[in-house]
Amino acid sequence: MKVLILYASYGDGHLQASRALRDAFQRRDVQVHMLDLFAEAHPLLNKFTKFLYIKSFTVLPSVYGWIYNVTKRMKHDTAFAEILHSFGTKKLQQMIERYDPDLVINTFPMQGICKLNETAGIRIPTYNVITDFDLHHRWVHPDIHKYYVATEDLKGQVEQLGVPASRIEVTGIPLKEAFNRTEHSSSSLGKMQAAASPEVQQTFGLDTGKRTLLLMAGAHGVMQGLQHLCAQLDRLADDVQVALVCGNNKFLCQQMRRAFANYPNIHVYGYVEEIHKLMSISTCIVTKPGGITLSESLSSALPILIYRPVPGQEQENASYLESKGAALISHKPKELCRQIKTLLQDPQILSEMREAIQALHKPNSSESIVSDIIHTTLTNQQPDYVFRLAKGDHRIESFS
Repeated sequence: MKVLILYASYGDGHLQASRALRDAFQRRDVQVHMLDLFAEAHPLLNKFTKFLYIKSFTVLPSVYGWIYNVTKRMKHDTAFAEILHSFGTKKLQQMIERYDPDLVINTFPMQGICKLNETAGIRIPTYNVITDFDLHHRWVHPDIHKYYVATEDLKGQVEQLGVPASRIEVTGIPLKEAFNRTEHSSSSLGKMQAAASPEVQQTFGLDTGKRTLLLMAGAHGVMQGLQHLCAQLDRLADDVQVALVCGNNKFLCQQMRRAFANYPNIHVYGYVEEIHKLMSISTCIVTKPGGITLSESLSSALPILIYRPVPGQEQENASYLESKGAALISHKPKELCRQIKTLLQDPQILSEMREAIQALHKPNSSESIVSDIIHTTLTNQQPDYVFRLAKGDHRIESFS
């Protein structure tokens, strides 16, 4: 069996999800090729749009949110959607002819393979792995064989568009295998204390006698107001230390290290490959609400504090987890500090958050997805329906 995984490098989540699936397939001796389709097909355009995407977090984030919300209920056969589907199809056809995959997986809402079904008669089983807790209609297309989603609520949203329940699996968002081996001690949860390994703490240069607040600035380090925020967090309590992860933003990392060189409770890191280890020794996490990071936090049983979510999928992810009681949202440093103090001091609130986290967590997500895809493909299960969009609404109807 040969698998082609299509992803996009807007943020780090889609790449991380793709790698997790690749590794799970390879543990079963399945050949996998990963393709950043936009980067390969349109390198200059991809570079420009990535720049705009990253800047959207700091410059007029409301514009990105407006675009996201305006297109959220876009039908797959509208003129604009057809343009989006067509990006990279020439390169995709070349890759299909070169690698001859038995199936295609999308970890980014691109439907190039569906376009090739229409224009070139190329029909390959195609699976969509949705990497957020919110549904954008770009994920849904008549030619998709199956969908893998994070929650039952998200499954319900896909079903409302007319996709049969048998074609939607609630697996969670795919995470790397290391998260399946990382556990928090249940006896320590009530004390808001992670099952901290002194060896791991020492590896990261952390004080073994203090609780750790993990602060994630995002893959590109775009969280705003970090220096002021860290200064506020430094004054939380004597027994609390901050582990700031700046991602791939080397300039931010250097800047923060200079600013907090004389602050023993502020520890600054760049990109952390073994983030599961750092999560395993942390007490709670302050983060941007990307789907992967949120799922990693759920897997690590970490109370989640979401800071300044930007409009779009971030805000939708944040609002969903908040509605389930698994996260708290704040927009100002003082508000965030109050929330953290409450968690540190109120075991009842902590217990309720832990229960909500447990309810949302889906273990072994990558293995579940890969197992189902292999089974579905080998048994040659084909969609028992044809999609059409109902006139006057955004629903997809099925008929025989």
